[in-house]
Amino acid sequence: MLYFILVKAYQRTDAGKGLGKRMEEHWKNLADWIVDIREYEPTAWERLPELDLYMDQVITLMDKQLTPFTTDGSDKLLTPSMINNYVKDEVLPRPVKKKYSRDHLAMLMMICILKPVLSLPEIHEIIRGLVSERSVEEMYPDFAQKQQSTLREVAARMQEFPEYDRETLYRKAVGLALEAAARRIAAERILAALAADRPAEDEEAKKGKKKADGEVPAAE
Repeated sequence: MLYFILVKAYQRTDAGKGLGKRMEEHWKNLADWIVDIREYEPTAWERLPELDLYMDQVITLMDKQLTPFTTDGSDKLLTPSMINNYVKDEVLPRPVKKKYSRDHLAMLMMICILKPVLSLPEIHEIIRGLVSERSVEEMYPDFAQKQQSTLREVAARMQEFPEYDRETLYRKAVGLALEAAARRIAAERILAALAADRPAEDEEAKKGKKKADGEVPAAE
């Protein structure tokens, strides 16, 4: 239904009077994507596989979950080499006997969703900070809920199609891009401030551990 609304609205414009099959396909893809993100439900923690998975199983599972977040449904957001790099950079814990647990899957979902917006060090800071306060099992549902509500908000805004012409669509794209840029900068500023405090937190944690182990901290 949304597809026909988009196409009919565009066909009524001067630029859309000669709408061909190729352009119709683009509009259909856009309409289908809006429906996909509106109805998207992140995999709940309880629905993540209980048994640990090998690399190829992880890729298959994640591909199904990440399709709505690709530009055309064909580009890959996760590959074996990416997973290996995340482990090497300590963004993701090492697998146990080449198998990946629920914790790994939840973290990979976060990494893949946030990577187009934030750098890996910034994502690492987020995961490190959240996991230091709660377990991955406790932290992941909050992330999934925020993801779902954000997608539904975007879908609702994308469905506000009145008599759209090309200029209106360009303005809508610019507005969304500017909003995304502002939100990204805000997130980066917050993470930079948190990272700046990290050395002091780590030092306090070391002192606390030494005290718990019965060691006497060195005089400053």
